[in-house]
Amino acid sequence: MNVIITGGGGFLGSQLCRKLLTVGELTGASGGKEPIDEIVLLDACFPKPVEDPRVRMVAGDISDRDVVHAAVGVVPGTSVFHLASMVSGECELRFDDAMRVNLDGGRNVFEAARALKGTSRVVFASSIACFGGEAMENPNTDRTKLTPQTTYGMTKAMCELMVNDYSRKGFFDGRSVRLPTVIVRPGKPNAAASSWASGMFREPLNGETCLLPVRRSQRHPMTGYRTVVESMIALHEIPADRFSDDRAVGLPAHSVTPAIAQMVIAEIAKERGVVLGPIEDAFEERIQSIVDNWPVAVDGRRAVALGLPHPPSVKHLVEQYLEDFGQR
Repeated sequence: MNVIITGGGGFLGSQLCRKLLTVGELTGASGGKEPIDEIVLLDACFPKPVEDPRVRMVAGDISDRDVVHAAVGVVPGTSVFHLASMVSGECELRFDDAMRVNLDGGRNVFEAARALKGTSRVVFASSIACFGGEAMENPNTDRTKLTPQTTYGMTKAMCELMVNDYSRKGFFDGRSVRLPTVIVRPGKPNAAASSWASGMFREPLNGETCLLPVRRSQRHPMTGYRTVVESMIALHEIPADRFSDDRAVGLPAHSVTPAIAQMVIAEIAKERGVVLGPIEDAFEERIQSIVDNWPVAVDGRRAVALGLPHPPSVKHLVEQYLEDFGQR
């Protein structure tokens, strides 16, 4: 069978690719396990090439219908993991681009999967940014009304609805994985409004200063990248008859504050003999206003009941990052 990962040049996409190469098989159109013959990675660019004969990298724009259809191909039973997206902060500043990439790009992917005549499983990477405003609960569940208060969240919610409807009509077998903020991402801060969530661990452990744009008391749902990758694959493997009419599944997460993060890294630093860089307050009203419209906690019991993993402790999530990416 073939697999396509949009956003395959990004952090989560590349992690997913590596895990699939290790696993080596997925449930295919036959209903049984089938070996993965090829993984196609579609992205605008690829910072690090994947050296494996089963991997083919395609550089292209997700909003270009022809590029997407060519990448997905015509092989029946192709599995699609749709991760490509502009991030939250970018979407607030560039509305038209957000609509083109996140919404039109999503529809391009879903139409390409539809062309495979109902034989494809599609996993869409959604976000807790689908929630917002007066409908938010503490914690939010899969039954909380979707009233996003950001452009990013709106495009994710609309793609979730498309996944539900395309699945209802039998165009493909879709499921959306609603992600909390994923930690700890390596590299430099990016334009995501949640970038601070990784930075408050990553920069101090690397002896660098973290500029914190939100309140130190800010609660925010977080999980680890290994758990997310495992969840995406597990969600792909769930038989369609275990879903009801809602194909969107919210992952369990820890509700973490910068104050909690500081205690966690202090404990790790003591154990490892690391001199931490400081976390300095650098409040940004624009970032805080976006984060204020996201949940402070999520209830992932439905995901766990479906067999998806619960994340390990926050300390263990940070230790996974150090194990995989090290520190200076």
